[in-house]
Amino acid sequence: MKLNLNRLRKDEILWLNNHYCRHGHSYLEHQNCIEVEKPNMCPISEKVGFLDIETTGLQATYAYVNSYAIKELNGKMIGRALTPKEILNGKYDKELLKECVADMRKFDKLITYYGGDYRFDLPILRTRSIYWGIDFPLYKEIKVIDLYSIVKKKLNLHSKRLGVVCDFFGIPSKEHKMSPKVWSAAHIGQKWALNWIWKHNQEDCISTEKLYLKMIDFVGRQNTSI
Repeated sequence: MKLNLNRLRKDEILWLNNHYCRHGHSYLEHQNCIEVEKPNMCPISEKVGFLDIETTGLQATYAYVNSYAIKELNGKMIGRALTPKEILNGKYDKELLKECVADMRKFDKLITYYGGDYRFDLPILRTRSIYWGIDFPLYKEIKVIDLYSIVKKKLNLHSKRLGVVCDFFGIPSKEHKMSPKVWSAAHIGQKWALNWIWKHNQEDCISTEKLYLKMIDFVGRQNTSI
């Protein structure tokens, strides 16, 4: 997070300069720590969300989005899964994507895992939005951090998969794991399977948030744009 000091009162700037984070630095020096330790201290701080999606496949020309989830930093979860009716009537992810894009615009910064450009989540969402004629956020409209890039640069693990990285940090992850049975049932609109995928989706967001808080000292100002 980077605070816009021009929007802060003098007393707020002095508070940030005279109070210290867990690393012994002032909050002016370690502004990222405000997100973790004092999330409500400054009303103009960036609104941060953790974005994850689940899809029926890897290529947006054939696949569609099964569910999306965005978890507010230290806050609630928003999003949903497709309904059986949306799958069976052939509308698929059209309405879900409208809701997802509207929810994305509620945030100043979105954090993903293997979801930035050249990877998965955002290119899928952009492609499917274009397909349905939905107004997707433009360049510089929303900041993005892909934690996968941070992990790849900063850590030396045998695998960069989210579950492996979470295990390394002792972060519980993915109680609702995917299986061929769940995936096949979701494809034909079975509600229990769609609900399972939605829970899996939320768990990935929660894991990503916990990983972000573990990695925050290594993130720095590595913001890119949507």
